[in-house]
Amino acid sequence: MTPAINIAKKAKINFHIHEYDHDPASESYGEEAALKLGIDGNRVFKTLVVFSDSEGLSVAVLPVSHQLDLKRMAKALAAKKVTMADKSEVERVTGYVLGGVSPLAQKKKLITVIDDSAKSFDTIFVSAGRRGLEIELSAGDLKSLTNGRFYSIIK
Repeated sequence: MTPAINIAKKAKINFHIHEYDHDPASESYGEEAALKLGIDGNRVFKTLVVFSDSEGLSVAVLPVSHQLDLKRMAKALAAKKVTMADKSEVERVTGYVLGGVSPLAQKKKLITVIDDSAKSFDTIFVSAGRRGLEIELSAGDLKSLTNGRFYSIIK
C-alpha cells in the first residue's frame, strides 16, 4: 500500500490499481507503463515537479506522450519563468522516488496543474507511488484529491 492508494481509499473514490514488471533499464517510466499495460500514451500521465519564481515548487501532470511546455506552465502559475526541479529535491519534497512520483499524497502539498487533455477521458492513469504501479481514476477525482487545476501545459 502506498500513500497515493491510501488517500484514494480514504476519499472513497472509484479507482483501479494496475501493476506491471518494471524494467530498470527503461528510459521512460511513463512510456513503459503505457506499453506494458497496453494503454494509449495519451491516457497515462506523468508527474513532473517544476520550480517557478512565483510559487517555488509545483507539480505538472501531463500525458507521457507529450512534453511539458515550460512557458504554458509558467502562465498557469502566473510566473515569469519555470524550470525543472532538482531531482534530489523532488524525491525529498514528494516522498517518492523518480519514476514513481505520484501526484497524490505527496509529503509537501504543492500546487498541481493537470493538463486539460485529461478531461477528455473517462479515466486516466498516474503513478500510484512506485515504479511499476499505476492508479486509474477520473481526472475530476485527481483534481479534487490534489486540489489541482486544469490548464493546457503540453507542447
